[in-house]
Amino acid sequence: MEQRTYDSYEEFWPYYVAMHSRAATRWVHLTGTLTGLAVSVYGLARGRKRYAAALPLIGYGAAWPAHFLIEKNNPATFGHPLWSLRGDVQMIRTMLAGRDRELAETAAKWLAENPCTRSSATAASDGGCCPRP
Repeated sequence: MEQRTYDSYEEFWPYYVAMHSRAATRWVHLTGTLTGLAVSVYGLARGRKRYAAALPLIGYGAAWPAHFLIEKNNPATFGHPLWSLRGDVQMIRTMLAGRDRELAETAAKWLAENPCTRSSATAASDGGCCPRP
C-alpha cells in the first residue's frame, strides 16, 4: 500500500479514523491507552519514573496487533507518528463522550470515497479493483 501524504491534520483525521474502521480496533486502542496511562500514573505517584514507559508500551503494545489482526492494515503511526498520536487522543475523547458511532460513520464515508486504501489484503480480495503494490 502506498504511503499517503496530507497537508494538514484536518485532512489526515478522516484517514486516521478509517484505519480504525472496526469498533474492536477502536476499543483495543482505548483499553490499551487507558491501561498504560493508569499504570504510568500509578508508578509516577509512587516515585517510580520507569513506569512512565507503560503508556507507550502498553498503549502501542495493544494497538498495533489490533491493526494487524483486526483491521488487516498497518498502523498510521508508522507514516504519521505525531498526527497519529493526536488522532489517538481525539478518537479516545470521542469514544469517552459516547460518540463512537460518529467515528464509524467517518470511517465508512472515507472508505467509500477511497475503496482501494484499506489494506493490501483487501486489495487482493476485492476482485482486483485496486492496483497491486
